[in-house]
Amino acid sequence: MEKKFKSGFVSVIGRPNVGKSTLINQLLGERITIISSKPQTTRNSIRCIYTDDKSQVIFIDTPGIHKPMHKLGEYMVNAATESLKGVDVIIAVIDASMETTAADMDIIEIAKEVNSPVILVLNKVDKVDKSKLEILLTKFSTHESYFDCLIPVSAKEGSNTDIVLEEIIKRLPEGPLYFPPDITTDVTERFVVSEFIREKILELTSDEIPHGTAVEVESMKERSDGGIIDIEANIYCEKDSHKGIIIGKQGKMLKEIGSRARADLEKLLDCRINLQLWVKVRKNWRDNNSILKSLGYK
Repeated sequence: MEKKFKSGFVSVIGRPNVGKSTLINQLLGERITIISSKPQTTRNSIRCIYTDDKSQVIFIDTPGIHKPMHKLGEYMVNAATESLKGVDVIIAVIDASMETTAADMDIIEIAKEVNSPVILVLNKVDKVDKSKLEILLTKFSTHESYFDCLIPVSAKEGSNTDIVLEEIIKRLPEGPLYFPPDITTDVTERFVVSEFIREKILELTSDEIPHGTAVEVESMKERSDGGIIDIEANIYCEKDSHKGIIIGKQGKMLKEIGSRARADLEKLLDCRINLQLWVKVRKNWRDNNSILKSLGYK
């Protein structure tokens, strides 16, 4: 008897910087969500779609659950907790290379309150020696009533991520093809472009600057003769001093941000990109509801 098609929604939750986006990119086999070593990189819940001939998994990449310090932070935490409603499977990710905290256990508790199977992923095991990993596995095995399955992985190296996918699909119900098989995300190209630009700001700047920036794509037009897309985008920051740092001496920093973003976008969109960036100050935008709404944080 032929197996029926399985499909469903999977929310991936955890504290900031535990590797949720890296895990999803690895499971999809391509880079959809931005990644950075800095916490709170992901700000929106983004749907990323894996499809094969027997199943479709709609992953929801969520912002890290943390104690919010401003309205943007409140939006991010709310987006993460709202993503748990009505999903078929929850992936709770914990960083095995760091000391387990009460916040990690709180996230497992949050996941368990939802009536869906919970898969606990211990990520970054490539950074942990074998004896410490065994201690961690024993420790979490004592909490097995909290979750349905425990999998140690290295999302960065791709080890055991195939097992994560198998365990997810095993728990999905029979269902329809929610998205066409060639679709890998439900967000717009403009959103992806703005995120790739923001990723380069995260890579190249430090301290509070990357968290106080947002990117808005003002226009994105393909030229009539084809082959080149003209993109104009604004980088918003909160302070004049931050604007100076993002632009850099003689515009060097902004040029490097644009150069790196353009290279990634040309791979993503498979065409030449003419990228124009402007830096503007919007004081305290992270606490301004109207600005947050205009930037897509609704």
